[in-house]
Amino acid sequence: MAKGGKVNKKPEAITVSMDHKDKRNGSWDSKLSSSTASTRHLARSDTPSSILSCDSDIRFTRKLGGQYRCGCYIVTAFLMFLLVSATGIYLGYSFLAAEAPAGQVFQAVLRVLEGDSFQLRLADPSTQQFRRRARDYRERLNLLFRRSDLRVAFDRAEVLALDGVEGKHLVVHFNLHFNPYWYEIQPSHIASILLREATAESPVYFANLTIDPDSIDVRESTAEVTTAAATSEATTPGLTTASPPPRRCGPLQLEYCSRLAYNTTSYPNKLGHRSVQEVRDDVIAFRELVDAECYRLAYEFVCQLLQPGCVARGAGEAGDRAVLPCREFCREFHRGCGGRLPERFRAPLDCDSFPRYSGPGSCSPKPGCVRDLQDRGLSPRVCDGVVDCPDLSDETGCSYCAPGHLHCGAGRACVAPERRCDGRPDCPDASDERHCLVLSPSLGAVTAAPYVSRHSSEGYVVFNEHGHSGKVCTETLNRTVPAPSHEATLATIATSLCSLLSFQNVTVVKVRKDPEDDVKYVHMEDPMAAYITFVRGQCPSKEVLYIGCSDLRCGLQSARVGSGVQGLGKAAVHGDWPWHAALLKDDVHVCDATLVAPQWLITTASCFQGQPKARWVARLGMVRLAGGAPWQQERAVVGMVKSPVEGSTVAMVKLEGPVAPSDFVRPVCLPQETESLPPPHAALCNTLSWARNKEQLQRIELKPSSMQSCENISIPTVNSFCTEPPFPKNDCSEEEFAGSPMLCLQPGGQSWTLVGISNWRIACSKAGVERPRMYDRISSNMDWILDTISAVS
Repeated sequence: MAKGGKVNKKPEAITVSMDHKDKRNGSWDSKLSSSTASTRHLARSDTPSSILSCDSDIRFTRKLGGQYRCGCYIVTAFLMFLLVSATGIYLGYSFLAAEAPAGQVFQAVLRVLEGDSFQLRLADPSTQQFRRRARDYRERLNLLFRRSDLRVAFDRAEVLALDGVEGKHLVVHFNLHFNPYWYEIQPSHIASILLREATAESPVYFANLTIDPDSIDVRESTAEVTTAAATSEATTPGLTTASPPPRRCGPLQLEYCSRLAYNTTSYPNKLGHRSVQEVRDDVIAFRELVDAECYRLAYEFVCQLLQPGCVARGAGEAGDRAVLPCREFCREFHRGCGGRLPERFRAPLDCDSFPRYSGPGSCSPKPGCVRDLQDRGLSPRVCDGVVDCPDLSDETGCSYCAPGHLHCGAGRACVAPERRCDGRPDCPDASDERHCLVLSPSLGAVTAAPYVSRHSSEGYVVFNEHGHSGKVCTETLNRTVPAPSHEATLATIATSLCSLLSFQNVTVVKVRKDPEDDVKYVHMEDPMAAYITFVRGQCPSKEVLYIGCSDLRCGLQSARVGSGVQGLGKAAVHGDWPWHAALLKDDVHVCDATLVAPQWLITTASCFQGQPKARWVARLGMVRLAGGAPWQQERAVVGMVKSPVEGSTVAMVKLEGPVAPSDFVRPVCLPQETESLPPPHAALCNTLSWARNKEQLQRIELKPSSMQSCENISIPTVNSFCTEPPFPKNDCSEEEFAGSPMLCLQPGGQSWTLVGISNWRIACSKAGVERPRMYDRISSNMDWILDTISAVS
C-alpha cells in the first residue's frame, strides 16, 4: 500500500457464488453473484472485500497467479505420492507379509500336597464340584501371571483336569496362553515363576496351599505332557527343580547396614544375592537412593531388603526363616523412590510379592511408629490406652507400663511376665488369664503377650504358666487310664480344649513324638477328672498331645470380659467388633464390609460403581483407620459377586487369602433363610459408623421403623427394610458408610448375627433430626451366599 492510503495494485477479484436450490423464495430462484469493485481506497485494512450470505451452498474461488499454481501442483504431487506409497505398504502387508505368529500355549501340571485333596467327583469335568475347584485354581494362576514378569505377554489360564489320590494330594493340569507378539516365552520362564511361588515362605497366590516344587512341569503344547505330579519323576527341560538348600542364619557382615536392630541375616535375599560379596557389588546403587533422600526411611528399608532379619527354624521346619519388610513399608518406599530404582531391581521389588503384616514375626513393619504419629499431629494417641503401633511402642513406653512388662492389649495397663496365667486377673479385660492353653505348630510360635494375634486350629497343646511355656506330656495318661479307654479320654480332652478355643468340632487327636529340644512339660494329674489339673514334670518318652479343631464359632466377642451389651460402650475398642472391615480404594476409605467367612466379606454393590480399575484392600481388626495394632490384618480384594436376588444390592467380596482367626478378627453369624427382620427374639440391634473425623469406629442402636421414614433417604426395594435410632440425635457425631452392617444379638446374648447391609453412605444431617437408615435384607440372600462361599473357597 502506498502513502495516503492509495492502493498501488488492483486487488485480486473475489467471486462469491451462491446456488440456491430451494425454489420457495422467488428472490433466490437463480444464481446470484456478487463481486468486488476496483476500489482504490479502504476505510480499514480488515474490511471484507465482499458481502457473504449464509444460505444454501457457498463456494469460494480465488484466481491465483502462476507462482501460486506451481506450488499447489508440487504439494498435490507430493500428497499423491504419499497416498500411493501408503496403499502399496498396506497391500504388501496384507498379501505378502508372513502369517502372524499364533499364540503360544503351554501345558503345565503341579501337585498340591496340603491345603486341598482329590475327590473322585473332581475327575468328571461336567460336575459342579469340578467347575468350582477349577475356577479357583484358574483365578490363582491368572493373578500369579498377570502380576509377574510375563504379564505383558500373558493372555489367560485354563484348567484342563484334576486328578490325584483319593483323600490325598491333588494334581492340577492346566494350559497357559501367551501372545508371542511381545516376546517368545520359554517353558523355563513359566516354570521359574511357578517354582518361586511354590517355594515362597509366604505364598501370595497359592496361599494356604503346599505345592510340591518337584512336581512342576511345563511343556509346549506340541510336546506330549507327562503327569509329573503323579510320578514326581519328570523335570522341566532347562530348569533345575531340585529344592534349594535350607536357609541358615549367619552374622550380618555388611558394614553399611551395621545400624540395624538385629545382627543376623541369611541368603538368598529378595534381590537374589547369594552372599555378602554379591550384596557389596550392588550396594552403591542403593546407597544413592538413600543419599537422594527420596524417602525418610530409605536406609531402614534398603538394609532390611539387602540384609533381612533371620529367625531360627522351629520344629518340623527344614530351614531358618528370613523376615522381609512388610508390604505397606515397601509401598511407602516405592512412592518416594520407586522412580529411581534401577531397571533390573524393579521386578523383584514388586510390593505385591512382599508379605502383609499379620502379627509379630510375620514381616518387618515400618519403624518409628511413635514419631510418625507425632508428625501427623496425632500425639494425643500416644499412651492413651489404645494400641496404634504394630510393636506397641505407643503404649509400652508410657509411665503406666514398667520396662519389661507386657501390655494387656486394651486399656492403660501392663502386667509382669511372671503374672501371666497365674490364676489371678491383672489386666482390665482379664486377658492375662486367657489362652493359657493353645494349639501351636511349635513352641517358638507361641507369644508371651496376653493377647493372641491368631488362633491356630491345629498343633501341639501348649500351656503357659507364670510366663513360661511348654507342652502337655501324655505319659500320665498311659499309667492312669486303661488302654481301651485311651481314645475316648483323648477325645474328651480334645473336645473340651477345642470348645475352650471357641471351635465347634475336633478333626485330629494324636500322641506324637516331640521334635523340639529343651522343652518344659506338664502332666495331666487326673485325665478322667471333670477339671484337669496340670503339674510340671519330666517327659522321658517325649510323647505329647497333638489336636486339630475346626469350625470356629461365629459372632463371638471373645476379647471382651462381658458378653452381649454388658460393658459395651459407644466408642469401639479392640475386639468389640472383630468382623468389621474397612474397604480402601487406592488407600482411601470409601466403604465398609463384614467378614462372614475366612475369605469372604459382605458389602453393597454400590461401592464398586464406576471403579473397575481401582486397587481395593480390606482392613480388619482395627477401630481407628490410622492405627496399626499388631493383630490388624489386611487382604487385597481379588473379586466381587453381585446378588442375583431381585431388589438386592448385596455383594460378596473375595479376599486374596483367608484371614487368620483371632480375638480381633473372626466372622459374624449369618441369619436363617426364613428369619424375619429384625428378629423378634433379638435383644438389641446395632449398626457401626465412624466419628465425625472418620477415625473412630462407633456403634448406634437401631429399632424397626416404617418404610415411609426412609423414603427420602433412598429408593426402597422389595428387599429393603427401614430402621432409625431409638433416641433423637441432637448433633452430627457419626457417619455411616455404604456397606455398614446391621447386627442383632442372638438369644442368650453370646453372639451377633448380620441381618442387613446399608445400600448407600449416610452423611451427617442437620442437628436435632433423626436419621433413618435403610438396609438390604441378608436372609433372602442366604442360598446364594452359602453357594458362593462353598463354590469358590
